[in-house]
Amino acid sequence: MVSEHTAILAKYLELPQKGKVMAEYVWIDADGECRSKCKTLDKKPSSAEDLPEWNFDGSSTGQAPGHDSDVYLRPVAIYPDPFRKGDNIIVLSECWNNDGTPNKFNHRHECAKLMKAHADEKVWFGIEQEYTLFDEFGKPYAWPKGGFPAPQGPYYCGVGAGKVNARDVIEAHYRACLYAGVNISGINAEVMPSQWEFQVGPCEGIKMADELWIARYLLQRAAEEFGVKISFHPKPLTGDWNGAGCHTNVSTEAMRVAGGMKHIEAALSKLAKRHKEHLLLYGSDNDQRLTGRHETASMEAFSSGVANRGASVRIPRSVAKEGYGYFEDRRPASNIDPYLVTGIMVETICGPIPDADMSKEFARETSD
Repeated sequence: MVSEHTAILAKYLELPQKGKVMAEYVWIDADGECRSKCKTLDKKPSSAEDLPEWNFDGSSTGQAPGHDSDVYLRPVAIYPDPFRKGDNIIVLSECWNNDGTPNKFNHRHECAKLMKAHADEKVWFGIEQEYTLFDEFGKPYAWPKGGFPAPQGPYYCGVGAGKVNARDVIEAHYRACLYAGVNISGINAEVMPSQWEFQVGPCEGIKMADELWIARYLLQRAAEEFGVKISFHPKPLTGDWNGAGCHTNVSTEAMRVAGGMKHIEAALSKLAKRHKEHLLLYGSDNDQRLTGRHETASMEAFSSGVANRGASVRIPRSVAKEGYGYFEDRRPASNIDPYLVTGIMVETICGPIPDADMSKEFARETSD
């Protein structure tokens, strides 16, 4: 039925728009989920600055009380729309209150301050987004009815029926990201059946989190057409199954040149001292995932090691051999807000700035 409806819709997508442009405004709600609505423009904008500010009912998204519900959308980045094509666009937006302050769930604002202050460090990020597929009834996608698939083993980077599920959804998402200009660097089937991963990056500064959010939006939007639900929960299924993470690869310019290992080691020392502060911003229900099993470290203590997938932070074997490169923080959960994670990472390894504190961002969101 879904594919039938998609075929019918395709006829209407061919109709001319008489010079008008459809702009899909995307934002992040109180639960860390993407929301969107569409606005008609008279012409194609050349940049986000050309777009009008808009608003929405924040009481319906958990972002404002009912008696003062208007939340404003300020465009920050635009992307070609792979679903409507033509001149139509997707508009990533920040949420602001009517008193001129950022909404308490808007973590981009503070993150952007840190990225700008440390722009000379040229911090690169690459994020590995794991996620799990469910059917429209909330059951793991393509799992046996009333039972379980064979144990983990053949599914990671698997090929063939019985090893991978929903490759059509994953391919659609991949092409959508490429069309939109998202710097998606790869995909692979993951360890648990019906679990997949895509990677975004390398991206510098605030662009990393912007592009991950748009990639998530495109994934959910593409999966919608197949009747598939996307879960970013870090432990979507109990039992002897891998959880889902958002491994975050990090490097400064100093780390990427000869002699960079000493800068990586200095960064790890700083991360060890703020282990608990980072975990507060590394996703909800992450304690269900960081158990010391299933390729994770325990959240109780910070650890690092070369090629060690059971450590908090892994140094790739090639980096240790060459003496420069990047490190991989394996602690972030699949449901992270990437503005919080990249923000506190820069704050920790590059230094705080007077008017931004990522730890306070978490406190601001959780206070009422």
